[in-house]
Amino acid sequence: MMRMRRFYGVLLVGISGWFMSEANACTSLLAGRKATADGSTLITYAADSHTLYGSLVYLPAGEYPAGAMLDVKEWDTGKPLGQIPQARSTYAVMGNMNEHQLAITESTWGGRPELVDTTGILDYGSLIYISLQRARTAREAIKVMTDLVKKYGYYSSGESFSIADPDEVWVLEMIGKGPHNRGAVWVAVRIPDDCISAHANQARIHTFPLDDKENCLYSPDVISFAREKGYFSGLNKDFSFADAYAPADFGALRGCEARVWAFFRKYHPAMDDYLPYLNGESAAPIPLYVKPDRKLSVQDMKDAMRDHFEDTPFDMTQDIGAGPFKAPYRFRPMSFAVDGVEYTQERAIATQQTGFTLVAQMRNWLPDAIGGVLWFGVDDANTCVYIPIYCCATEVPECFSPDNGSLYRFSWTSAFWIHNWVANMAYARYNFMIRDIRPVQQQLETEFNTWQPLIEKSAAEMYRNDRAAAVRFLTSYSISQAQRSTARWKELGEYLLVKYLDGNVKREKDGKFLENEYGLPEDPEFPGYSEEYYRAVAKDAGERLRVKF
Repeated sequence: MMRMRRFYGVLLVGISGWFMSEANACTSLLAGRKATADGSTLITYAADSHTLYGSLVYLPAGEYPAGAMLDVKEWDTGKPLGQIPQARSTYAVMGNMNEHQLAITESTWGGRPELVDTTGILDYGSLIYISLQRARTAREAIKVMTDLVKKYGYYSSGESFSIADPDEVWVLEMIGKGPHNRGAVWVAVRIPDDCISAHANQARIHTFPLDDKENCLYSPDVISFAREKGYFSGLNKDFSFADAYAPADFGALRGCEARVWAFFRKYHPAMDDYLPYLNGESAAPIPLYVKPDRKLSVQDMKDAMRDHFEDTPFDMTQDIGAGPFKAPYRFRPMSFAVDGVEYTQERAIATQQTGFTLVAQMRNWLPDAIGGVLWFGVDDANTCVYIPIYCCATEVPECFSPDNGSLYRFSWTSAFWIHNWVANMAYARYNFMIRDIRPVQQQLETEFNTWQPLIEKSAAEMYRNDRAAAVRFLTSYSISQAQRSTARWKELGEYLLVKYLDGNVKREKDGKFLENEYGLPEDPEFPGYSEEYYRAVAKDAGERLRVKF
């Protein structure tokens, strides 16, 4: 019998909108194969959590005897939820992608709290990883997931799932029916091949086609249950899943839907028309998907995960909250009150509390072992490096191992801790340090992008004669690049500490710190603060700091 343990958690169960953005929250971006530059299907993920240790887990394929049972534990807390029959055979899974190029990610939106079934056996995290072990395609995964919750009950609150294989990209949204009411109501929509989509902790499916079984699937009672509960009373054709099961409040709009808007805005010129919706001034929601004005590359998706609302009305560097060094971050909580008036903090796609992040790339013209790549990074997407981990890989790099360090145990060989070290230095001197971080990040990712066709050409030649040799080759490549990039990031951290020690900036020329004629360090620069910051200090301190003689 295979015993499931908690490999890594994802989110805490929340209720809706504002409260979800206060807790842990994730973002997923999607692109169909005709919306991408090379014909890949792409989905992304930022597993954002204040208690998640970012690591990568490998689940080998298995064969099990009749009658074997699988222990199910809540992936967030490790709480035992029950047992279900084990499958007779399972597929290998590397992170959020299996050996057949099936990838699944998620974001939690909570929804109506009375619909959480505390008697269910399957939480959303278990659904993801059990389904990856049992399904080959996106459509199979939808069936596995919905059949499981129908039979064993759904323990979590409302959830959006990105589900993709080399041919199709789907969004599945699901919520339970309340205590002792086994099953869930759900709807799944296929994203058109030439479109992009996104979800970020708010239900995204509003009205949907009731008679298009090729592109839309749903539970038989998704509308009737809403009527029974008093959530909906109109005509079936006007039924909105999101409005019925997750009515949006201000937090859902600005803390969640704004992230979707920021992604769409990069590739669809009319998105500023939805600014009134984000501000609660219009009822017309952002569409589930849009057709981009150009095709997206894998690198575009990586860069989209680094968004902080730059050059938008929500730009996080343009108010005093950014501090003297223009940091596009706001530490929690997500809201605050001054003199009885409540204010919000912006919540961007990139955020400091990310455990791990990924871009899943699936390609239908290549063998599964070569076509599926999990571009994997740890900590803040803005300051991570996305490493190519092939879906056929059979080992986890030491730097990504869940046994190498923990949230309470620092490790100098853990990518999670090395990236956190660098990022947390940068948060304090952002507009200076990001200038040094970005070139190293771009160099590494450009190398990976450049090498990818060469590596895959060699792997394909091996694969034709010896599949096992190709798997060993891609496993070795994935491990070596993860280890190399982590070592390079450690060097970067050492450099930043030296250069910006004590608020000064060491002088450099041609990549070397300058020395005087006697071999000692030259005097550093004293850059001080921005003019805006000095004005704010002068206004606040007033006469106390004024030079009088």
